[in-house]
Amino acid sequence: MTSWQGRNVTVAGLGVSGVSAARALAGLGAAVTVVDGGDGETHRARAAELAATGIAVRLGDAETLPEGTDLVVTSPGWKPSSPLFAAAAAAGVDVVGDVEIAWRLRGPDAAPWLAITGTNGKTTTTQMLASILAAAGLRTAAVGNIGTPIVDVVLEGDDAYDVLAVELSSYQLHWAPSLRAHSAAVLNLAPDHLDWHGSMEAYAADKGRIYEGNQVACVYNVSDKATEDLVREADVEEGCRAIGFTLNAPAPSQLGVVDGILVDRAFVPDRQKQAQELAEVADVSPPAPHNIANALAAAGLARAFGVQATAVREGLRAFRPDAHRIEHIADVDGVAYIDDSKATNTHAAQASLAAYESIVWVAGGLAKGATFDELVAGAAARLRGVVLIGADRALIREALARHAPEVPVVDLDRTDTGAMSEAVRQAARLARPGDTVLMAPACASMDMFTNYNKRGDAFAAAVRELGASA
Repeated sequence: MTSWQGRNVTVAGLGVSGVSAARALAGLGAAVTVVDGGDGETHRARAAELAATGIAVRLGDAETLPEGTDLVVTSPGWKPSSPLFAAAAAAGVDVVGDVEIAWRLRGPDAAPWLAITGTNGKTTTTQMLASILAAAGLRTAAVGNIGTPIVDVVLEGDDAYDVLAVELSSYQLHWAPSLRAHSAAVLNLAPDHLDWHGSMEAYAADKGRIYEGNQVACVYNVSDKATEDLVREADVEEGCRAIGFTLNAPAPSQLGVVDGILVDRAFVPDRQKQAQELAEVADVSPPAPHNIANALAAAGLARAFGVQATAVREGLRAFRPDAHRIEHIADVDGVAYIDDSKATNTHAAQASLAAYESIVWVAGGLAKGATFDELVAGAAARLRGVVLIGADRALIREALARHAPEVPVVDLDRTDTGAMSEAVRQAARLARPGDTVLMAPACASMDMFTNYNKRGDAFAAAVRELGASA
């Protein structure tokens, strides 16, 4: 464990993870200064709380490195190109993130980490894994990019947990050079956050850091070659195995699906000839293809930790996904209404669209530089109709004109509070009994809503309003 007594640490950002790291390091004897470019009411309130504990806070200047700093701890969202980090580099000062601090704070007998990353599905898979571990009787928690700040969890002590299910974003991995997981999974890779990373290659490289130093298993997606490439490039401990997951029948050293059964051909005595039944597809909620893939990845990590097959089944049966992740809201006049507001990029929307046969698609928002031709071309045969909302809806409309010109499109040129209700009414008009109205926007929400949760809430409220009037 690193000694922090007397170190001069600058923490970048007054967010949840920044405040957590500042309090933890100050409690361990470091002299901590928190810097943040904001100077609003919320910033001042948090600054006052920290100042009361002896932590210095500098608001309104996030570019100047405080004098005497010998380590910078950044919140995940700060870009590597930030002036503060350039100043740190010029002064020979390291920059790390809260995950790196948590790793350094672990004691010699701390709980191992089973780590998960990917462009989409991280939170669901991490929560599935925690549910499986709990079903096995292990003391665990889903932490990292979700829930309680990981620094706080680590400070609970070496004997608080048996194992941790850790979700890690590409931002967090970028700033965690010494992380070495027991086992880790990369679920998928698709262009995302490229404005932060600078290129797809840099984004993939940061995701791949999760495999460095793995001890038992590197779990990868057989249908996504980029994840297997990351395994091949990783420097792992001797004996660490590559374990694939697939929606098809698994080869040796893989988990997969056979006749509606999730099976394991990786952690069995004779993987050339044997397969262990883990669960049924019906045990996964919801049983959409991409969610089955999530379940297989979670099962792979759990099995790498020695969890029995019965616990995999029990954990998957007990798991319920968070709101706004392919959440069934209601059936109205024979039409199912599904909220997948969490599908904030094209890769997530593609997976969601693939789960249903006849769809009225509600889409649009902030594109974040995305293009939609591949998404639309792949989904065209499933589309009954499309309702477009949001600032960048024209990009989707143009892709529909190129690849699905026969599909009816309603283009809603409004961003007021009633826009979602109108979108649902228009979707209901296009739908037929047996169809699915699917809100999988493929875009961020901030043009119309505070976040994807508020967007999903608005959709759900509009569907319930529709049902009440039916």
